[in-house]
This record gives sequence, C-alpha cells and structure tokens, in this order.
Amino acid sequence: MSSVTGRISEIKQPYGGYLKPSEFRVTDLDDGITLNDTENLSGSSIGSTVDYLARFLSGTPFQEAFKIPLTGLKYALKYNARIVSEQEYKALTTEITGLDDKSVIYACKLASFDIWSRDQSRAKQLAIGQTSPDTATIQNIQTMTKRTLTFFEKYGPIVEHGFRFDPASEQITLEDGSIGYNLAPYYDMMAERKGSYGGYTPTVEAGEGDYLTKDTIWELKVVKSRLTSQVTLQLLMYWIMGLNSKQKNFMNIRYLGVFNPRLNKVYLYDLASISQETVRTVSKEVICYE
Repeated sequence: MSSVTGRISEIKQPYGGYLKPSEFRVTDLDDGITLNDTENLSGSSIGSTVDYLARFLSGTPFQEAFKIPLTGLKYALKYNARIVSEQEYKALTTEITGLDDKSVIYACKLASFDIWSRDQSRAKQLAIGQTSPDTATIQNIQTMTKRTLTFFEKYGPIVEHGFRFDPASEQITLEDGSIGYNLAPYYDMMAERKGSYGGYTPTVEAGEGDYLTKDTIWELKVVKSRLTSQVTLQLLMYWIMGLNSKQKNFMNIRYLGVFNPRLNKVYLYDLASISQETVRTVSKEVICYE
C-alpha cells in the first residue's frame, strides 16, 4: 500500500521518465526580487506554509485552507494535551490574518502539525510547532506567497484545492452540508486487495493534489531544483486517477502544470502530446488498475 508519492519512490521509470520534464514549456515570472540565501526551517515546512497561506489569502476560509494542519493539531492534542498551551492554541487559530510577520510565524507553527494528519507514528518522534522562522525566512515566505497569489491571478481561477480521487458515484452530502464520500467500498477494496475505488487501488491507496483550474492540474513545488520526472509522473498519475474517479472537474483537463514560487517559474504540458501507450503503461504497471 502506498500514496502517490510513495508509489513513485518504489518504481524505476524508463530513461528520462514516463513524462519527460523537457517536454514541459517553461515560463519565467520574473518579479525582480531575489530571495534571501539562508533559511532556518526545512524546505518542506516552508513549502507547506506558503501553500496554506496562499489558499487562505486567495479567499478560502481559514478552517478550510488550514484543514490538514488543524486536523493534525487536534490529533496532537489528543495524544498529548500539553503539546501546546491554551494560549498557544488560541494564537495558532486566531493570529493568522494576513502576510504580516506574526501571521507568518504562526502559519509556520501551525503547518508543522500537518504531519499528525499524515503520519502520526513519525509525528510522535518530532518536536512540533517549536521552531519559529527567522527574519530571512519570514521574508522569503512572504515573497513566495505573494508570487503564488500572482500566479493564481494569472493562471486561475482555482476551482478546487486539496483534491482527491474518490468516485463520483459515492459522493454524499454530510450533515453540515459539505460533500463527502461513502467509504465502505474503499474499505472493501483494501480488505479484498482487488478492484478500485474511483482513482485509488490497493497499490495506490492514498494521495491528493494541490490545485485544479478549469483545464489544468497544478502542483505547487517550493524547491531549488529544476522539474524532475518524479514530479511529472505525480501529475500524470493525478490525471489518470482523476479520469478514473469520473469527477466532473477532471473531464476537461487539457494541461498538467507546476508552479515553483522559489524559482518563480511555471511548467506546463499539453496533454494532446501524450502517447496512449504511456497512459496504458502507467495505468497498469504503476497505479495497477485491473
């Protein structure tokens, strides 16, 4: 059993990758700003913070934009009620209001709890929410968040974020009016180790993407390196899984895209160019549809 990214780490791609990074068109959104050379937080922590802040500042309600780390915070408190003080908890849930320094500091702290939603066994070994970003890191996060908001304006609007690949046929309306899914068929699939649940299979049983616009699946990658075949395969898997979910938002996807606010570059691939042989191979040998 693996997530999308976990599955990618398990397989060996053909030379250059199933979907070559060189086939993506690159656009530089140069804003004339140079980021600070040093940061005191991990790249993954900074990336998560930029992502959540950008969702929030683009108009998504706070509880929805920070849903994953807020859920993680609840799990963490259940594990250890003293992991944050009452005063710290209040600050984490009320002091993130914009891109001012205080908001960025608490967004970093809150973002560190998302691991409690994804891997609680590992989370218990880490010091969560303790490290504050220094001045250089705060400035970089502010710049990269602004770049992401500019990207949204240019390439949006965003129609969905944090999207999953549950089957459209299992969609249900929850008591609070939000949309959920009947998970009983998912658990049956996992128990029997066969079949599929929308885009998911017993081999790729988890994973969610970053952003959807009306015709593009987007990933936000806050990294110093160039586009890699691991990321392009991730996008290709998302597209195939989305089609298998039969959710309407995936039916008109024409492009796969990556935005990297650290490099301020956009990478875009036209799906009209993809070979059906590649789609069949990834479907059968990577995602393992029967």
